[in-house]
Order: sequence, then C-alpha cells, then structure tokens
Amino acid sequence: MIRRALISVSDKTGLLPLARRLAEKGVEILSTGGTQRALQDANVPVIGVEAYTGSPEVMDGRVKTLHPRVHGGILMRGAIDEDDLARLGGQPIDLVVCNLYPFEATVRRPGVTHPEIIENIDIGGPSMVRSAAKNHARVAVVVDPADYDAVLAEIDGAGEVSSATRRRLATKAFAHTAAYDGMVAGYLSSLPEEGEPNAAEREPYPRFRTLALERAYPLRYGENPHQSGAFYRERGAAAGSLALAESLGAGGKELSFNNLVDVDAAFEAVREFTQPAAVVVKHTNPCGVAVAGDLATAYRTAREADSVSAFGGIVALNREVDRAAAEVLVETFLECVIAPAYAPEALEVLRTKKNLRVLATGALLPADHRELTFKRVGGGLVVQERDATAGGEVRGGKVVTKRAPTAQELEALDLGWRVCKHVKSNAIVLTVPGSTVGVGAGQMSRVESVRIACSKAGERARGSVLASDAYFPFPDGLALAAEHGITAVAQPGGSVRDPEVIAAADAAGVAMVFTGVRHFRH
Repeated sequence: MIRRALISVSDKTGLLPLARRLAEKGVEILSTGGTQRALQDANVPVIGVEAYTGSPEVMDGRVKTLHPRVHGGILMRGAIDEDDLARLGGQPIDLVVCNLYPFEATVRRPGVTHPEIIENIDIGGPSMVRSAAKNHARVAVVVDPADYDAVLAEIDGAGEVSSATRRRLATKAFAHTAAYDGMVAGYLSSLPEEGEPNAAEREPYPRFRTLALERAYPLRYGENPHQSGAFYRERGAAAGSLALAESLGAGGKELSFNNLVDVDAAFEAVREFTQPAAVVVKHTNPCGVAVAGDLATAYRTAREADSVSAFGGIVALNREVDRAAAEVLVETFLECVIAPAYAPEALEVLRTKKNLRVLATGALLPADHRELTFKRVGGGLVVQERDATAGGEVRGGKVVTKRAPTAQELEALDLGWRVCKHVKSNAIVLTVPGSTVGVGAGQMSRVESVRIACSKAGERARGSVLASDAYFPFPDGLALAAEHGITAVAQPGGSVRDPEVIAAADAAGVAMVFTGVRHFRH
C-alpha cells in the first residue's frame, strides 16, 4: 500500500493534481524547498522533510534530504529492516516523485556563469531516485510527469503500484540519472584545462559525450531482411525532427531501417526550400526535386524528373498536404510520405493505400538548424556539425567567367545548389527553374557523375544548369556538360586547375559561379 510519498520536483508540471489525489487517498506527503512551498500555497497537506528528519536544511539547501531517515525510509526492505528503521526514528516511504535540478537548461542559458552551472548539479535528487529505483521491489519512483496519471490509476484501483510498473519506472529512473550524469561529465570535460573555469569558453567536442537514447519502436528489419533493427529516439530531440514524427498511416507495414534513413534524407532536403516543395528520394539520394506554387504541382514535377526512380520512393513535402496533393501522391507506389501536417480529407485519400507510411512532423526546423551528427565507424563514432548552410551561396558567389549567369540561370543554379548538398558525393545536379532534370550521385569519378546526370536528363539537359558539390579537378567534366548543352555551372572552386576549367567554360560560353563552399556527403 502507498502510505507515504516523498515529492521533490524541479519540473512542477502536474504537481498539484498529483499531490491532491494522493492526499485524498490518505497518503502522507513529505516534501522540501520549492515543492513544499507550492503544496502549502495550494493548501495540500504536507510535512517538511526537516520535521520528518529532525534536522534542518544547511548550506543554502545543499544538504536537506541526505539523511538516514530519508534513505532508510526509502531503502528499507519491509520486515527485514523494520527494527533498524525504528532505531533511526524513520518511517517507510513507499513512493518517491522526483525530477532533478535543470542542469541542461542552465548550461544552455545565455550568459550563464560556471558557478551557476555547478549549483545546478543535483546531489540529493539523484540519490533519492537511485535509492528508490534500487528498492523497486517495494518502492515506486516517478521521474517523469507523463507517468503521474498511470501511477494514480493503479493507486485508485488497488491502493498500490504493481510490481511490473515499479520495475518499468525504476528502469526509467536509472536512465534519467545516467543521462543527467552524462550531461554533467560532458560539461565539465568541455572546459579549458588551464585557468579559471569559464562557461563561455567551452569546447564544442568535450572529452566525454554520453548519448541518451530510448527505443521508440522495433523496425520491420535492418538494411536487409536477415538483419534485425530498432529505432532509438534521442533524449531532447528537437520538435519538428524525424524522431518525434507521428505515424498517421493506415496501419500497414512497419518502417524498416532503409525507410527511416531515406525518410531522413528526403526530409533534410525539403527543409532547404521556402516555396512549396517536393523531394523524391531513392536509396538516400534525391532523384527528383521541384518547387511550385502548390504542393500538387511540385510533387508531380519532382516525380516526372525521374519517374522510373520515383517508383517505390520516399516523398518529403514542406507544407500541409491538401487533398489535391494527396490525389497526385497516390497515383504512384510510394513507401512513405513525410510532411509537417495533413488536411483530414488528404488523410482519407492517403489511407486508401494500406501499405503507405504517412508521417507528420509538425512545424519544420529551418535549413540552418544547428546540431551535431554522428556516424558509426568500427569501435566509435565520428562527430561533426550538421551542414547548416542557409543556401544563399550561389547568389552571393563569385562569377569567374566572362559571361555572368542570367536571372533564369541563377534561379535554376540556386535550386541545384540546395539539392546537391543532399546528394552523395561525387554529386552533380542538373536543373531548370523550379525542378531537377538529372542527378548523378555517389560515383568515384566526377566526370562519371556528369555523364549519369546528363543521361538521366536526356534532351532536358540542353538548356539546363549544373551544380557540383565540389570543384572540378579537370576540365573534362565541364567539357562533357557543355557538350550536352549545359549553360551555367555552380561549383565551390579551389582546384589547382581552376584556370583551365574557367577557360573551358569561357570557350563553351558557359557561365560559372564559384560558391566557396563544398558539400561532400558520405
């Protein structure tokens, strides 16, 4: 039975309804600090921990729950420890509700000082949480307000929390304190080794980095059917990210490893655009991208950029999907569609395809959203900043040829440059205003990527423009593009043979812009 609860929370979401319900059930509530004051102000019966322990808070509240009567009350094992607890003057504590000082939020606060951060390292909270989690055979520990209702429902029904729920809550509690300790270690190891600690001088890559992940759901399979897999959600994933996307489909097949990797690639690419845009991805590479005045037109144009590859592809859209767009989407077999939202009538149409996975993300993150990316290699991870360029490099680039791009060519080059950032290297993207017409991806030779892009485009290559994720090491790639009728090129520049490439462009009447930015994608 739940007779006594200790409640001490920094996040006070749902605190008062929880405490009132417990008090109505006759549960004695112990509390301290701000939580105790909040309960007293709301006229919820509460006993201060000071009164329970007979020991006052000291050192500005640094020491308040670190007391044998608190931890003895939590850790006691029923009849085994009753005599010991009685000698301490303590009583059994059956429920611990505790979340920790807001260390992560404090570290992120602009202008925060090192002493402020240190004071937000919680000691008593993790100690109580770990004690309660260790003793989950008897004690329920709650660290997440999202679990309050489920715990109250069990107390309402049986007067106690079931053993299965106590074990689940204990597991969550240990994950909570592990992530917390990882954040503290990450902060401390990011400080300069010499001189006074300064929170403003942190290294972006600390010596210790802990990834706190929670399994979201199992995958249908890994990269291949003989490989198993699961999707893990990162703690603190940003709103609008794939990790928090809601599944709105018709309940068909589960997502596979490849589905998620492709969905992420498509979603990253569609975020580049402010106009209504559609991106079709196959095997992590965009095969068709278009912008238009409405989503239906954008998707139809993107699909027709490479209709063969679009079959069985992944589609990302950057607007709420309306019925018109949905009706065009269901014309082709697709694995998955991801968008910020869907109109009810659009969902009705999409759900007629029982195996089509439909994901909604909410508001999109901006193209220049900054975060770290991780790639697994043997025995470790390589970590880097996300390629968060804002996409204005073409219009702000340097014209290096005798002829400057026309306004129409610049519009097409801008689109191609935004797309090639999301194509595997060596990347070549051919575009006309509003749409890709050919993509060459992932080749060992850049000239071969040009050849593939031109082959994909066919006659549409003539009059199109070309974006290259890295410089042309030789004039051969540009010469091949000119043979196919490409009229303008955007590339980073920086090759020792730049003068030869520029000369080849001038000889062919091709305009060329150096962006000064490379977009390798491996």
